[in-house]
Amino acid sequence: MGTYMIHRAGDSVGVATEDLEPGSSASGRFRDESDGDAAPAVQVVDPVPLGHKLALADLAEGDKVIEYGVEIGVATTAVTVGQHVHTHNLKGQRWA
Repeated sequence: MGTYMIHRAGDSVGVATEDLEPGSSASGRFRDESDGDAAPAVQVVDPVPLGHKLALADLAEGDKVIEYGVEIGVATTAVTVGQHVHTHNLKGQRWA
């Protein structure tokens, strides 16, 4: 099943399907099986609560954050793979 889900291939964040603990390895799956079988394993850096975003790519401050295959906002600080992505480091499109 995976411990995180990717909505579309190319997304820079996935969604935790359970609480993720730092130091653990998160396994992913694509929401739509036509995008692929399994997503890469990610070493979790921060606690990521169920339903919250997990960084799947390194992002510089000001980089677009992609989910569902579309830009959902921009990174307000540098983010590394495995970090929790939420309001502390993401400015959502609806607030732009």
